[in-house]
Amino acid sequence: MTGTVRLTVAQALVRFLAAQYTERDGARRRLIGATWGIFGHGNVAGVGQALLQYGDAMPFHQGRNEQAMVHAAVGYARQCDRLSTHAVTTSIGPGATNLVTGAALATINHLPVLLLPGDVFATRPADPVLQQLEVPYAGDVSVNDCLRPVSRYFDRIERPERLIPAALQAMRVLTDPVDTGAVTLALPQDVQAEGFDWPEEFFRDRVWTVRRPAPDAGELAAAIDELRRARRPLLVAGGGVHHSGAEEALKEFAEATGIPVASTQAGKGSLPYDHPADVGGIGHTGTATANELARGADLVIGVGTRYTDFTTASSTLFADPDVRFLNLNVAAFDAHKLAARPLVADARAGLTALREALDDDCRAEPAHITAYSEGKDHWERRVDACYAADDLARPTQAQVLGVLDQLVTGDDILINAAGSLPGDLHKLWRTRSRDQYHVEYGYSCMGYEIPAALGVALAAPGRPVWALVGDGTYLMLPTEIVTAVQENIPVKVVILQNHGYASIGGLSASVGAEGFATQYRFPGEKGAYEGAPLPVDLAANAASLGMTVHRAKTVRDLREALAAARAADRPTCVYVETETADTVSGPPPAQAWWDVPVAETAERSAAVEAREEYDRHAAGRRRHL
Repeated sequence: MTGTVRLTVAQALVRFLAAQYTERDGARRRLIGATWGIFGHGNVAGVGQALLQYGDAMPFHQGRNEQAMVHAAVGYARQCDRLSTHAVTTSIGPGATNLVTGAALATINHLPVLLLPGDVFATRPADPVLQQLEVPYAGDVSVNDCLRPVSRYFDRIERPERLIPAALQAMRVLTDPVDTGAVTLALPQDVQAEGFDWPEEFFRDRVWTVRRPAPDAGELAAAIDELRRARRPLLVAGGGVHHSGAEEALKEFAEATGIPVASTQAGKGSLPYDHPADVGGIGHTGTATANELARGADLVIGVGTRYTDFTTASSTLFADPDVRFLNLNVAAFDAHKLAARPLVADARAGLTALREALDDDCRAEPAHITAYSEGKDHWERRVDACYAADDLARPTQAQVLGVLDQLVTGDDILINAAGSLPGDLHKLWRTRSRDQYHVEYGYSCMGYEIPAALGVALAAPGRPVWALVGDGTYLMLPTEIVTAVQENIPVKVVILQNHGYASIGGLSASVGAEGFATQYRFPGEKGAYEGAPLPVDLAANAASLGMTVHRAKTVRDLREALAAARAADRPTCVYVETETADTVSGPPPAQAWWDVPVAETAERSAAVEAREEYDRHAAGRRRHL
């Protein structure tokens, strides 16, 4: 029987977290790499004091916004293939509720993050206390209960003894490939500071093995049978390919079978863009090549994908009357979607098992390979045309990507999440390495990019990390620029100024809302924000927060500015106003539909016409049974 050591609950928690490790394929790494924090009365004397006391064991980063701290932790976790993450501590009240958006993003994307919000007094010496939510019918509810639906595990540590089982359960969920997401341990402020005699074994190094479940023999045999029957197969690579580190297994499978590989936003980069089998993004923001293959596919092989509506084009994309689905996924919930033949397994283990069981009957027909190869070449020429630009012209958004495309190598990492950039990136970006493309599109959260870039840079020191943001996204959450400057994390922020929400503006026009309130302009005569652009200088704002800023007016300026930013060893911003005139050609339009309901009754002609178009597309929806 081991001895005990007397510590506060917060001290015990920090010591415990510093001793947790993951192991996969024989490689061990620390589970909680660091803690982010903003301190208030709900955590300063408990967790704050513990982090100070154990600073040698638990690195700390000072955040500026609680939501942003979660994004930074999530960016770090994704870059670490979910094998390591960060913790986030906040005070009670606004500090805790500011975590909700970040927690939702983490859980939806199956990315681990540990949340440690302060909570009201468990002993209730005074009731209510500052920032306490009073619920007349439930005395045990606090604002932290808002985190329950967006957490994969939630517990409130109302007694010191409760920490031990709760902490162990928290680590189990963080390291589970199926259940992982946001984990919340709510910490009443009095309990944080309470002393307790802890068993010393609680603080011993503990290794959590991240499983690679192998496929069931019966499901594997059925999957091989599906492959043998297929004549026009298509593989859809999702984020699970990256989480599993299955890129090489996917490459070997594609080369053994000749099956083309399309990718979701989370799965882009599963094959490099120049691999013969890579046909680019799929769905509403996908390529014409991938979507034409999807429409004619008789077998769709989903690997590590959730099949969101962007991927399925709102259930209109997979149009063959007899199309079948084979889903390889570590989560049975996702493996059974679209009435698929399930293959419940780790992506790498499943792809390896499929390839090893293959025979010549499973190879795609030569005509199928020829067709998608020609389609791929045609699409690449369309990308070249979008990227082409006059050195003295103001660049379009696509041309900004083209200039960056000429500059980067496989070392560079691009981060984006919302606006019109995800569509352009999914269609146009030529991904050179497995982890270059980092677009968060499960929650598509404006404001994710800059804080996530900090997390990625901490996980990948020495590599150029780019946060690509429009003006709308920048205004949402630029605060972690200060943290980047404080810790000299040399992220590169590219601000594309187009004076509004370009993506939603385009969507608004297409659904009959006529772009209402989607531009950053003064009110005009109609009172609908159609006046002059606002005199907002985001470059000056970034400079005021401590960044080195380069302004670019032309394509030539942009090339020089991006090169300077890439070479910089401190946080650097490139600011460019993009060309948005209707006379300038942009990227190819959407190659597949997305269901955004349009007003069924309306007086304005734009909405009436949009509803007619909506009904035409909606008629193509189907349920796969």
